Amino acid sequence: MEMNSLAIILGILFTGSILTFSIDTLNRKLTGWTAFAMLLIATIYFYTTGNNTDFSFQIGVITLQWGLSAFRLFFINIVLILSVLVLLYSIEYMKGKARLGYFYASFVMTILGMFGVVISKDFVSLFIFWEIMTWSSFLLIIYNAYYKIKTEGLKYMVFSAIGAYAMLTAIVFIYHYYGTFDIAEAMQKGVFSFENHAFIPIFLALGFAIKAAVMPFHVWAPSGYANSPMSFTSVFSGAMSKMGVFGLLLILSTYYASHTPGAYVFTQILAWMGGITAVMGTIYALIQNDAKKLLAYSSIAQLGYIVVALSTGTKLGVMAALFLAVLHAAFKGALFMVAGAVEKQAGTTDMTKISGLIRKMPWTFFVALVSVISLAGVPPLGGFIGKWLLYEALITESHNYFLVIVIFFSSTAAFLYAYRFLFGLFLGQEEKETENVKEAPLTMLIPMVILALVSIVTGAMPGLIFKPAAAAMQNIGFSSMDWQMSTLSNVWGNNVDTSVIGSFISIVFVLIFAFLTLKGRKTTRKVGTKDISSSGELWQEGENWTFQQDFYKPFERAASPLYKLKMNKIWEDLGNALEAFFNFSRRIYTGNGQTYAMYVVGFLVLLILFRNYIFK
Repeated sequence: MEMNSLAIILGILFTGSILTFSIDTLNRKLTGWTAFAMLLIATIYFYTTGNNTDFSFQIGVITLQWGLSAFRLFFINIVLILSVLVLLYSIEYMKGKARLGYFYASFVMTILGMFGVVISKDFVSLFIFWEIMTWSSFLLIIYNAYYKIKTEGLKYMVFSAIGAYAMLTAIVFIYHYYGTFDIAEAMQKGVFSFENHAFIPIFLALGFAIKAAVMPFHVWAPSGYANSPMSFTSVFSGAMSKMGVFGLLLILSTYYASHTPGAYVFTQILAWMGGITAVMGTIYALIQNDAKKLLAYSSIAQLGYIVVALSTGTKLGVMAALFLAVLHAAFKGALFMVAGAVEKQAGTTDMTKISGLIRKMPWTFFVALVSVISLAGVPPLGGFIGKWLLYEALITESHNYFLVIVIFFSSTAAFLYAYRFLFGLFLGQEEKETENVKEAPLTMLIPMVILALVSIVTGAMPGLIFKPAAAAMQNIGFSSMDWQMSTLSNVWGNNVDTSVIGSFISIVFVLIFAFLTLKGRKTTRKVGTKDISSSGELWQEGENWTFQQDFYKPFERAASPLYKLKMNKIWEDLGNALEAFFNFSRRIYTGNGQTYAMYVVGFLVLLILFRNYIFK
């Protein structure tokens, strides 16, 4: 790579953001295409100029360093490829909406922030790009509110601020104790060992965990994902959440290489936080009537799996985390696009108001079907490979059988909300209000279908992800991992042959389908979705006959104790307590000079009384 190519890419993205905002005032039809073209130029330039040379420059005593490695490249692939597809999708999705310059400029700047985070080789650059990413994404979360900051935007910024202050504190102490901002040099000196100054990696992990929506820091995510424009949410959930995963992997890389005792305690705590995130995200996804809110909680749950996987510290576990990171970007990006397409064409994603869209939007249904199958971890699609690796890692390498139970419960329950999403939007009775709905435009369908194909192809050829993932793992402390296109060699000497498993399951599905088709070939007749039995009851016009109403009411009753656990309530109580304390402490500042003089006298008296203890 040329000496300044990384800077050129950042320059292209920055120019693209400014240019997009400016063009919107001249010709709104070109706004989306301009943003897409600038990102496409940056992406093509990146993949055609090589990736071997670092870039650095001096600002005072601080050296900003940018560079690439197999580990960093793995996450850049997720960011760039998904972002290109989503910006193409956005052109039609955002058509007719207001403030397109504001939207696309913020979108491109968010991509710049993510790219910068991944290429940063010093803590100062990392923090700067992290803040660019955070503030740009905040502008997109409040896009629909604009001049009015809604609750979801405020929550996001409060938790982002907590994470940012924690990260900044850690960076200051890194320089104080280790005398460097260079990430590699600080790691060599043991900054992430958890043996000395353990609060430093913990503070950094707090910032990364908030972005990855790990419970209990997840409360911003459901409303943030659900209320931002769906085209951006595909990147928000699919790529930006991976910046948290990237940071956690960076912190844990020392543990992967040396397995220090202090880091082991941290990984166990993080693993259980991930397990709880997976379960509670799944539980709350089950009761959502809005498809966007369902996908938001589902994203939280899926990120929980990734956190559990990277916390194992084993080869298979980290491979599972990286594999699931790619698949989550693919199937969750596709599903948010599906929800956006339904919202665009039908006007809502409320599953109690619309259903039966399978005949109206067959390609969108295909993408939804493939993506929910992959999400649920059903073979032979790619989601199954990631789940299989995670189970193998927990059972045979880390021997954490309790977490196996937790993850198995969450994964099994994911079938329920996946089916609810699919049935609620596409398989229920057709509604009169949606009789004129048409398929999504081509520029929306192409990105969705490509992402669906990722789930199909990686199920058949997981080596496409094994190869870059294995290279990334070598960068963060693992020895080489043996793999073939459909086989992964485990550390205990056995092989996970995904082709045999996938082929067997595929054959079973084909045989069942053939049997059911041939069995009813002569007696089957084509019927509409309203041609159903009413058990002698008269059907009234406008009556909802779908199962969407109270879809999983028995499950909801059984899990009612879990639904009473409101993390929002805990954070709100904490906020109210802090507000009361600050209101009380504010009374100290009376504005009266005599009162302040008394404070000074009192302070001097305390110094005199305790001088022997203070001035030793």
